[in-house]
Amino acid sequence: MGLCSVIKSLDKSLSVFKKGPDYIDPLWLSKAAKTNCYNLDFYTMTHSEIRNLYKLVTQKSNITLIEGNKGLFDGISLDGSDSNAALAKLLKSEVILVIDCGGMTRGIAPLLAGYKSFDNKIKYKGVIMNNIAGDRHEGKIISAISEYTNLDVLGSVHKNAKLDIMEQHLGLEPIFLKTNANKIIKSISSVIKSSINVECLLNPRVKKRQTFKSVKMQIKNNSYNLKIGIAKDSAFGFYYADDIDKFKSYGVTIKYFNTLKDKSLPDVDGIFIGGGFPEIVADRLSKNISMKKSIKLFVESGKPLYAECGGLMYLSKAIKYKSKTYSMVGLINGEVNMLKKPVGRGYVDIMITKKHPWMKTDQLVKAHEFHYSKIKINEKYNYAYKVKRGYGINNKSDGIMYKNLLASYTHIRDTQKSRWIKNFLSFVEDSKIKE
Repeated sequence: MGLCSVIKSLDKSLSVFKKGPDYIDPLWLSKAAKTNCYNLDFYTMTHSEIRNLYKLVTQKSNITLIEGNKGLFDGISLDGSDSNAALAKLLKSEVILVIDCGGMTRGIAPLLAGYKSFDNKIKYKGVIMNNIAGDRHEGKIISAISEYTNLDVLGSVHKNAKLDIMEQHLGLEPIFLKTNANKIIKSISSVIKSSINVECLLNPRVKKRQTFKSVKMQIKNNSYNLKIGIAKDSAFGFYYADDIDKFKSYGVTIKYFNTLKDKSLPDVDGIFIGGGFPEIVADRLSKNISMKKSIKLFVESGKPLYAECGGLMYLSKAIKYKSKTYSMVGLINGEVNMLKKPVGRGYVDIMITKKHPWMKTDQLVKAHEFHYSKIKINEKYNYAYKVKRGYGINNKSDGIMYKNLLASYTHIRDTQKSRWIKNFLSFVEDSKIKE
């Protein structure tokens, strides 16, 4: 985040990405970089999709920053084929190692030697030392790196309270819950600017610059004269940037609405309510009775609504959080209970059932879920998905259906492994014709 802000302040053209199925980090990175942050994920994307999205986003920028997840060589696969290292090799990117130096001095040398020898195809830009205790500690670390390795030290970040951000269930507190986001980013940026040798970091190696053929977001053959409402406020904000781009590429008009402040839905043909933390603002959601009535009337009249995770929670009868119960929309006859430990967390595989209103039956979709809540269902529903990996609603099924509503804990992304946007828009169009 600090690097994004510093690089952007230098009036550089910056593209930014996050590896993995993350929503929270990309929101912060987008704010800091003042441009959309896109996800690159081996589980939900093919290699060609990763390359094509990378080419599309970076073709007009001269600097690209990709934030990894976990360690350089970590991943699900033993062979490392889904690791940060694999992504670096796929995109021919240099790697900046950020090493936690807490309690370490000379020991950093064999650690770095291990990284270099483990995979000699990795090209390192240099090392940033993190959690440095003081100047004396920094001096010892730098001396060890200089004596035993040929890696460049790009900077050292001392322990500093300015770098702390409040955390929520799943990581950093999402930016849509922070009213002082700009102040936080500015504070972090000032620390990073004084800690990192940005000139050295941005200095290109003496080699032929990697070039790509120009790539454009394809205008889809099917153009939809539709208006889609998307919830975007302090309760809901988890959306993939490229999914929103794809909605627009189909000619769709997106109308954002606020479930906390707006009294009713905008004039739309279909609704998408993504994830978020509705429990944090459950009191305010419950008090906006007119919006809840507007959404309920929308669905009861047969219009399509698709909801994921936080959206599902909002559409239930109630959310119980910190021993208090808050009334929600009530389209789903069930109560949501917030727990201290995650119920579903990580990648999921779901099989589409015959009941799904707008996806092909028996298709296996690779997606993800992150929720600390569980819903107790009080009546029988048809489900859109069979859970092969993950938890979903009840460890067996996910995707509650009611009229033209579909609500699931699973977050899906529009890729070759799950072409949901076109299918959803076709369903919305058909529903509109039948009115």
